[in-house]
Amino acid sequence: MSQEKPAFGVMPQAMKAVVTTGNGGTDKLEYRRVPLRDLKPGEVCLKVLAAGMNNTEINTRLGWYSSTVTSSTDDLKSAQETQESHKQDGGWNKATPFPIIQGTDCCGEVIAAHDAQDEALMGSRVLVRACMRLNGFESQQTAWMASDFDGAFAQYVIVPATEVFAVTCDWSDAELATIPCAYATAETMLERSDCTANDKVLIMGASGGVGSAAVQLAKRRGAIVSAVTSADKADAVRAIGADYVLDRGDDLLAKVGEEAFDLIIDNVAGTLFPVMLKLLVRGGKYTSSGAIAGPVVSLDMRDMYLKDITLIGTTAWDEMVFPNVISYIESGEIRPLLARSFDLQDIAMAQQIFAEKTFVGNFVLVPDHNDKADS
Repeated sequence: MSQEKPAFGVMPQAMKAVVTTGNGGTDKLEYRRVPLRDLKPGEVCLKVLAAGMNNTEINTRLGWYSSTVTSSTDDLKSAQETQESHKQDGGWNKATPFPIIQGTDCCGEVIAAHDAQDEALMGSRVLVRACMRLNGFESQQTAWMASDFDGAFAQYVIVPATEVFAVTCDWSDAELATIPCAYATAETMLERSDCTANDKVLIMGASGGVGSAAVQLAKRRGAIVSAVTSADKADAVRAIGADYVLDRGDDLLAKVGEEAFDLIIDNVAGTLFPVMLKLLVRGGKYTSSGAIAGPVVSLDMRDMYLKDITLIGTTAWDEMVFPNVISYIESGEIRPLLARSFDLQDIAMAQQIFAEKTFVGNFVLVPDHNDKADS
């Protein structure tokens, strides 16, 4: 059966992609030929130039989002490399629709469009807003590229035209691919917590993708930033704007005292969560979009309600967040933290090295467009 031609541009009938076949170890990652479906109304096809790699792809493969999992991401990685299981609620919204092409962060070039109104996008270098609000921004319901439908760990990806944003800058493709998930998530956390100039902000896990983005974006707002990281990464975290760097092994209460911060950005959680509430001022805010040290925490309600603390969970990106991040790139207000690039077919090795957490910033996978789908 012949493929329906897009209104504008030319699409291949097949591509090479990394397909995640189920929950488990890196043996679940298969680099193989995949047919490319027809465009639907409102969609465009992108040639993937570079795809960022995040904790979320690994966590989804492992099924860490399941309510049955109570351990840290590191503990689950160790267990899942030797045994597999299928988590019915292991995805962000529900069961992950395996087999699936993961890859939340995409820098790409628009090569085909279904509709005439999207012709202007042809040839543009774009970033994809991976968090999509299919019911409008008044609803918190989301559809995530690479979690709910196929993503960017491939030579090509199909997305709604409304979710691609042209970007004009001198950054490399790989540098641009470090941005979408980490920076839009961090910006959402800061926006919802009303971070403003001179706020005293503590950022946990400051060397990670979201943490290092939060350091830059909080400093952009004029906040006074304290960052928690390991000693070997302290200089790198200072270099991106942290005013103070605390060692993750420190007794934070002893080091800075109670009621030291107006806002805490925390994607670590675990056993340190109770300490976070003591570190906040009265009326302070705590926001999180992750829990790498463990999702089940101890909460003393008295620390929360007697101090009028606001707890803010963030996953869905608000409407202006992604356009704002694009504007920060174009105006030179943020810079990429590209730790390392890998060939797409080397994803298993890349994820194993990623899990060692010896770097600051982000990893990126680059597809080989000379590797033909019929070879």
